[in-house]
Parts: sequence; C-alpha cells; structure tokens
Amino acid sequence: MAEGKVVVITGASSGMGEATAKLLAKGGDKLVLGARRENRLQEIAKDIEKLGGEAVYAATDVTNDDEVEALAKLAIDKFGRIDVWINSAGIMPQSLLAQKKVKDWDMMIDINIKGTLYGIGAALPYMMKQKSGQIINIASIAGHIVGPLSSVYSGTKYAVRAISEGLRQEMAQAQSNVRVTLISPGAVDTGLVDSITDEQVKKGTEEFYKNFSIPVDRIAQTIKQSIDLPADAAWNEVIIRPTSQQM
Repeated sequence: MAEGKVVVITGASSGMGEATAKLLAKGGDKLVLGARRENRLQEIAKDIEKLGGEAVYAATDVTNDDEVEALAKLAIDKFGRIDVWINSAGIMPQSLLAQKKVKDWDMMIDINIKGTLYGIGAALPYMMKQKSGQIINIASIAGHIVGPLSSVYSGTKYAVRAISEGLRQEMAQAQSNVRVTLISPGAVDTGLVDSITDEQVKKGTEEFYKNFSIPVDRIAQTIKQSIDLPADAAWNEVIIRPTSQQM
C-alpha cells in the first residue's frame, strides 16, 4: 500500500473540511487541521485517531497570514512535507447591497479571498521545492452565477476562480508538478447558512437548503477523487451540485 499523503485543511472544524479530513484519514493520509475553534479540532483529531489515522492541529485564523504560515510549518515539522493544501474556510453572509453590511463584506473578502491567498502563499514554497503537490480551493456555484443577495459573496468566489486559474498557469509554466483544483459546490448541508446576518434572508436560505442540499460527504468524495488522480493529470475545475438544483 502506498504511503499516505500529508494533507493540510483550513476550515477543518466543520462542514466540508471536517468530512474531507475524516474520509482522507480512512485512506491513510496524514492530516494537518486548521480552524479557529481549537476545541472542535481536538475532537476531530481524536475521531481520526479512532479511525486509525493520524492528525495534528493548530488554532488558525485564515485572515492572519502569520497563523496560516504557522500551520504550514506545523505540517513540515511533524511530517516533513505538504502534499495537498485544501483552502476550505469560507463564509456566506448574503444581503442586498443597499443594506450596506460593510462588516459582512469585509469578512467575506478577508476569509474567502485573502484566506485562500494566504494558504496558497504558505504552501507553495514547500511544494515547489519538493517538485510536487496539489492546491485545492473551494469556490461555489455562486462563482459562476450571480443573483440578488449574493453580489459580494459571488464576487469573492469569482476571485477564487481567477486566482486558481492564474495559479494553474504559473505552476505549469514553472514545470513545478504542482496541481491546482477548484471545487465549486452548489447547495451543500454545511454550517455556511449560519453566517447570514439578515434573519429574513437566512430563513429563506435555510428553507432552500432543507429542500435541495446534499450531504458534505459528496464534496469530500469529490476532493478525494481529485487527489487520487495520477500525478500527471488534474481536475482543474469541478462543479458539483444537487441533481435537483436548477441554478
């Protein structure tokens, strides 16, 4: 059996990050978990150990570049390499632009865009030095389709798409053997709706997710499939949504 990969996941304390960590651990990968809620990371690491896997963690705010760099260093200090870095942290406080929810706008920009950039910046030096690796960025169907209430959120996810494509081209040009994968989910049963600060919007979104969302395991499976591809090929962009979701 091949030796497991070293996988770093931000946003690992719940949702897609947690589900992906547990699925990869079952396959023998070594996990490095980052999120703000240290108590949840501790619980997930214990769950992974019960599955026979290995995980370390560090409280990590992805809006803080120093903390993201420290997460990368933890992976190197503990396991000696970083094979996969998954930028899974994200929030979705949807609202009308006329409401001018500046704090929500700033947090989306800081977490969804800057958090992704900080993760890329932390992982790349190690991956380019070892001449292998994979960056997986989590975007959204909102990065392909814009609607009322989602202007800023969609803007951040369009940015993640642009950053991912630029990174793909740069890594190919450098002949780095670093793969770049963008995953754009539709409605998925995560805690993302909890970040909506407008109660009326939140209620409507919760109802939509109740009727249409798919389990987080579907995204975890997709991420694992992208990792398991031979190193000379990459899924560069994947849209996955519920079969019944129209938009």
